[in-house]
Amino acid sequence: MFAKSLPSLFTIGNLFLGIVSIILVFNDKPEMAAMMVIVAMLLDGVDGRVARALNVQSEFGKELDSLSDVISFGVAPAFIMYVVAFQDLNSDAASWIVTAIFPICGALRLARFNVISGIPGYFVGLPIPAAGGILATLALFYKDIQPWVLMASTLALALLMVSTVKYPNFKKFGLPKSAIWSIPIVVVIAVALGIAFPDQLSKIIFVPLLIYALYGLKKNVNVHGRLRRRSRRKKGDEERRSKHSV
Repeated sequence: MFAKSLPSLFTIGNLFLGIVSIILVFNDKPEMAAMMVIVAMLLDGVDGRVARALNVQSEFGKELDSLSDVISFGVAPAFIMYVVAFQDLNSDAASWIVTAIFPICGALRLARFNVISGIPGYFVGLPIPAAGGILATLALFYKDIQPWVLMASTLALALLMVSTVKYPNFKKFGLPKSAIWSIPIVVVIAVALGIAFPDQLSKIIFVPLLIYALYGLKKNVNVHGRLRRRSRRKKGDEERRSKHSV
């Protein structure tokens, strides 16, 4: 019975940290709030693997995971950005709209993921945990980056979630059954490090997350470039054949 509940416990931990993150940012602790989002990403990354390792996947777990992700990686990062960067802007309407658009696009991204089969080995659209992690950690640079740049970045991340850009899917890397016992230890260590070094760790983690987001864009540009070149070659071949036949 406990084994069947274990993946859901990790998912609930993800949701709990998302709620804690919101509470922390409204108590003037944005660094800790961002760190909670990062640890929630860790839990989100293991719950499905634990379910597959124990062969206890269920529709209930899938739906619970999606609902938790909307809070932890949609609402929480949006509020972190709003509190530290948008709250004091002259335009309340723009701040509210941009803040709302991010979790809305995240919810749309999750709904699409749940009902449409993706491409094997790839996600279609930037996964919401990655988008939320980028936004939460990007917010910590609010003293160095202009608010309008942060607002544009928030919109860009939101659009990437609902885009058709392909991103590598690392879910194929499973978790050995024997390693499940070590997950709580890893989570405790991650939380301890996050509490001890919230600002430094969050900003360091921002870098690989940003590279992941840019990698998908670069790969998509390369694919479109190849398709355009192939189309031009095909058109040229058809024109040459047309001339020879005249």
